Amino acid sequence: MKRFLYLPIFLFFMAGLIVGTNAPAAESESAFKLPEYEKSVLQNGLTVYLMEQHEVPLVYVSFVFPAGAVKDGNKYGLASLTAEGLLFGTKNYTKKQIEETLDFIGASFNTYAAKEYAGLSMSFVNTDRDQVFPIMKDLVLNPLFDADEFDKRKTRLLVELEQAKERPRSVIRYYYDNFLYRDHVYGNPIPGTIKSVTEISVKNLKDFYHSNYTPKGSALAIVGDFNIKNMKQEIQDLFKDWKVKETAAKIEDKPVPVLNKTRVLLINKEDATDTQFMVGGYGIKRGNPDYIAIQVINTILGGRFTSWLMDELRIKRGLTYGVSSFFRPYKNTGIFAVSSFTDTETTFEALDVTLEILNRLHEQGIDEATLNSAKNYIKGQYPPQYETSGDLANLLTEMYIYDFDESFINNFQDNVDKMTVEKSGQIISKYFPNDNLQLVLIGKASELRDSVAQYGEISEKEIKADGF
Repeated sequence: MKRFLYLPIFLFFMAGLIVGTNAPAAESESAFKLPEYEKSVLQNGLTVYLMEQHEVPLVYVSFVFPAGAVKDGNKYGLASLTAEGLLFGTKNYTKKQIEETLDFIGASFNTYAAKEYAGLSMSFVNTDRDQVFPIMKDLVLNPLFDADEFDKRKTRLLVELEQAKERPRSVIRYYYDNFLYRDHVYGNPIPGTIKSVTEISVKNLKDFYHSNYTPKGSALAIVGDFNIKNMKQEIQDLFKDWKVKETAAKIEDKPVPVLNKTRVLLINKEDATDTQFMVGGYGIKRGNPDYIAIQVINTILGGRFTSWLMDELRIKRGLTYGVSSFFRPYKNTGIFAVSSFTDTETTFEALDVTLEILNRLHEQGIDEATLNSAKNYIKGQYPPQYETSGDLANLLTEMYIYDFDESFINNFQDNVDKMTVEKSGQIISKYFPNDNLQLVLIGKASELRDSVAQYGEISEKEIKADGF
């Protein structure tokens, strides 16, 4: 029987928003305050954040749009393909011109779609603004969604989707989301499925763009070496022609399904020699006032290498190389999960230990020494996450998307210091699922099916089947 003992720490994997991944910093660093910034709203509704940072001659851009996967409808992957399609060419620049111009000056650029929003990020030397900003404007206002470029990307994506099923760790989050949220839009898989992507056309991208890339509901954050007054005027001039559009309804506001019993989803991968699993339930929305307190507790459970889960599953028993617990928050909901993998023959030992640790969290709670260790650890985590101007630009647009403010940073240390053993018990009881748990396993079903029945109501899927 193989035991997981010797793989270096760097292979310890984390999924989504995981707490406790950086070494502690000095006490003085934990009092980090968000630098001053200016927030304004243009006449067309575009929200603009500007923050001067003159340490290095660079400018960082984070642009977000209300165009995430929750808007896909039944065309899963449409938001992601549309975001990528911004780079397929515009009214004034071909795809080749965009790439060659930005590469020549050493600018970085990327487009993407997340669950609830799409984004464009860029960074460049401050003296290159005159070359970068016209391209940025055209990407946002005048994408053409070139048919040839779309066909090439679609062909590659279909291959990627097929290959992804050979790596259970890369797809289990989509099965887990779909299992929890079912037909709710939060269950939409960001990259899509083979069937859905096959049916997406260039016209679908254009329609999605015109419906969802609107100034009202979008935000632009620029951080770096510039003068705010001059930059504000420049942005106003750039986007004055971006017309106001009717804002789409917030379809993600629909109530999520109730989880009123323990359920198991078993995904058969007949050639698997190990089992990937996730266990948990609903988590929190990003704007939750207890967000920091929850992260302190999660640090103890499974958010750092010395967590309870790592200690029991890896260090003491050698059942896995890595295990983590995490909260992935959204605007109105979120997920909580413990995620790990183990040999097929040790699957149920690993699951039982995981459930025992979750139960211990609720039954025994946290003692003073353990809580103080987690508090000291997590106070050193946040300043390094916002060291660069790019980190700060992303934070500002995250504040916009999830409707929280700088008090998250400015009051961070105080909120951590206020954590007590008594409050930790309240946080555990309120936010860490322990009943009606949802289990998703990817492995060899013929060797798992009989024993997994003990955990709850079972449903099965074949990993080679389309979708999640």
